[in-house]
Amino acid sequence: MKIYIIVGSVREGRTAIKVANWVNSAIKGYGYSTIQTEIVDLKEWNLPFFAGAHPPITGIYDQPKQQEWADKISQADAVIFISPEYNHGYSPALKNALDYIGKEWSGKPAAYIGYGATNGSRSIDQIRQVATQLGLIDSNAVIEIRDIFSRNSGNTFEPNPFDEKSLKAAIDKLIQYVQ
Repeated sequence: MKIYIIVGSVREGRTAIKVANWVNSAIKGYGYSTIQTEIVDLKEWNLPFFAGAHPPITGIYDQPKQQEWADKISQADAVIFISPEYNHGYSPALKNALDYIGKEWSGKPAAYIGYGATNGSRSIDQIRQVATQLGLIDSNAVIEIRDIFSRNSGNTFEPNPFDEKSLKAAIDKLIQYVQ
C-alpha cells in the first residue's frame, strides 16, 4: 500500500512540511510492513495554474506537467492532505493540485490534516467537499491540529498525545479502505 502525504502549502517557513515529516516518521514507526509512504510536496511540483484546453475530468491532458502529475497521483493507493487554513479556506496551491487532474483521484481513500486559527476545521471542510466531487473516498479520518503556533517554533512539529492517537486511527481507516 502506497500512501502519499500531500503537502498543501508552498509558502516560505511553512508548517505543512514539518507536519508532513512528522506524519511520515510516525507511520514508519507504527511498523506496518506493507505501507510505503512518500511526501509529495506541492512546492517542489510547482504546478502552474491550470490553463488546459480540456476539463481535467475528461482525462485528456494537453500539458506535459498535467500528465506528469496524473501519472504521479495514479500510483498512490491512498492520500493524506495537509493544509493550513487561509481566510477560512484551504490553500490555493492545494486547490490547483486537486483541480489539475480528474480520474486519477477517483477511488482513493483520503485523510485530512488541518491547522490554523480554527484548528484547520474550515479548510478541511472545504477540501472534503472538493475531494468527494473528484471521487476520493472520505475515510472520515480528520486531524485538526490545535495550538499549532506554540508547537511549531523549532525545525520540527511537536505532536501531542492526541495528535499521535488521531494519526494512528487515520492510518488504520485508510488501510481498511485499501484492503
